[in-house]
Amino acid sequence: MTTVKAAAGRRRAALAAGAAAGALLTVTSVAAAPAQAAGYRYWSFWESSGGKPWAYATQGPATARPAEGDVIGFRFAISNGTADTSLPSVAPDFTGICGAVEKKDGSKRVAVVVDFGGPADAPPGETPPAKPVVVGCAQVREDATGAEALATVAKPLRYDGAAMLCGIAGYPARGCGEQVAEDASKPSTASTAPSAPSAPSAPAASTAGEERGGPSFGVLAGGAAVLALGGAAIWKARRRG
Repeated sequence: MTTVKAAAGRRRAALAAGAAAGALLTVTSVAAAPAQAAGYRYWSFWESSGGKPWAYATQGPATARPAEGDVIGFRFAISNGTADTSLPSVAPDFTGICGAVEKKDGSKRVAVVVDFGGPADAPPGETPPAKPVVVGCAQVREDATGAEALATVAKPLRYDGAAMLCGIAGYPARGCGEQVAEDASKPSTASTAPSAPSAPSAPAASTAGEERGGPSFGVLAGGAAVLALGGAAIWKARRRG
């Protein structure tokens, strides 16, 4: 009888070990699966000074204060991540945009580029303006913000309750930085910034681990709990054996 009980105990232990191993494989496969990162549809903000290429702005247009001779750009597009933010399709050419505008005392000239993106970037039910890109030279007071310069070239502007720039020149008419389905998050046909950071005004992103395609804390914690339960089952089975 003792031999039968011992054999039964060993069998229960083996089954528990198998269950724990299976759980480990499940957790490992879930953790190894890349995160499905959806994109966001929003206006990104760009800057250029001294004839340099476009650089992603480090602050929003409501607080940025471009200097005389600077160029600011806005691009409406779907962005999938930090390396997928579309640049304005027009180069930041201050001379070409503001060269014919004479500077006045107590003011500054800021070249403004507004790129409305293409049909693939448009929200459902909306169409980009017939003129895809608008440029203009804003002559504003010396302490004016980027938003004030933009308003002189392409108003009306639309903001949400958190002061996020939602619409330029009435486009889009609705919505503000919505997350889009994965099949709608397609890279834009325009050139992209190779290492541009996420837009400061974009909705909150995932955690750092999820952005890198790694397992989230919840997955790892769940896996640890499964393994702990599996270990307890093995220990109890061995005691009964």
